[in-house]
Amino acid sequence: MTKAISILGSTGSIGKQSLEVIKTLGYVEVKGLSTNTNIALLEEQIREFRPKKVCVFDEKKASELKTSIKDTSTKVLTGLDGLIEIAIINEIDSVITSVVGTIGLIPTIEAIKAGKNIALANKETLVAAGELVTKLAHEKNIKIIPVDSEHSAIFQCLMGINSKEDVSRIILTASGGPFRGRTKEELKAVTINDALKHPNWNMGKKITIDSATLMNKGLEVIEAYWLFNVEINQIEVVVHPQSIIHSMVEMVDGSVIAQLGMPDMRVPIQFALTYPERKPNNFPKLSLTECNDLTFKKPDLETFVCLKMAFDALEKKGTMPAVMNAANEVAVEKFLQEKIGFLDIARIIDEVMRKHKNVACPKLQDILQADVWAREIANNLIGR
Repeated sequence: MTKAISILGSTGSIGKQSLEVIKTLGYVEVKGLSTNTNIALLEEQIREFRPKKVCVFDEKKASELKTSIKDTSTKVLTGLDGLIEIAIINEIDSVITSVVGTIGLIPTIEAIKAGKNIALANKETLVAAGELVTKLAHEKNIKIIPVDSEHSAIFQCLMGINSKEDVSRIILTASGGPFRGRTKEELKAVTINDALKHPNWNMGKKITIDSATLMNKGLEVIEAYWLFNVEINQIEVVVHPQSIIHSMVEMVDGSVIAQLGMPDMRVPIQFALTYPERKPNNFPKLSLTECNDLTFKKPDLETFVCLKMAFDALEKKGTMPAVMNAANEVAVEKFLQEKIGFLDIARIIDEVMRKHKNVACPKLQDILQADVWAREIANNLIGR
């Protein structure tokens, strides 16, 4: 059976791997693609996959692309309106949301309203507006299939469970990033190149820095809370450097169900695209006899305070998670621009969260306003 999809963020790491998976499946049609500014790669994707519409968020780059692909029938859109249009194309069944940051929130909401299933790789959507998004998906009978390897693992572990009451804990595994085991003192002088050397995964720059601070795991904690309808005290993080066990679910009787596999994002992407079926592929397979020892440790919350801040934001709920996320996006961007140090990322997030007057039970407009406010405060803190 042929499926039709759009990919928001097709030139990023997840987007490129999604297209690789689509080629191996052979029965998924690509109707929409998007990028921020990478029109050279987007043009290659247009000529290979022949989408109906594409969006280039940057207006100037969109104009350049229109000229370079004028020999094709693909329509070029731009801005947030363009992203939304890509997300609600009539012919599509699903949207892979792999843009980075809260820019993915509004297109995801509009896709759900239009009856499109969501393959979710944009964790910021549920971090900022988890209650709104999951409630809307339930009302529209829309499936949100997680693409993150950890949430895909939990999703798969829960497939064979009869009742929520059978679940004792959700255990999210973390590689620990490139700085696992280091002290705060040792992190003062780390460089961008140091932070971008993830030991296991090939990811985009923003998510790689988030992994280095453990904020990525914090965002995943919040995402798991909304995806799996558990209590905060039922979510635990363990550091598993080998990234073989992607996450686990502990049952009330003490049984633990785990999902294992090679650290290869194409596997959860394919699962999200083919769910509820499974399809064969030629990706590398796990050999248990070749695995090194599998180890587990508690995360160091004294050094990697971003993870603790994420748990704190989730406890407060309201607009606090959106504020934390927005401050983190600004701080990571400034670190990548060499305007602040690595440890400044956590300091800036903490200061912004302390200044915020939390809004309980926020509407979408409250969340969007909190996002704008947090970015302004974070930029002011960096600029002072």
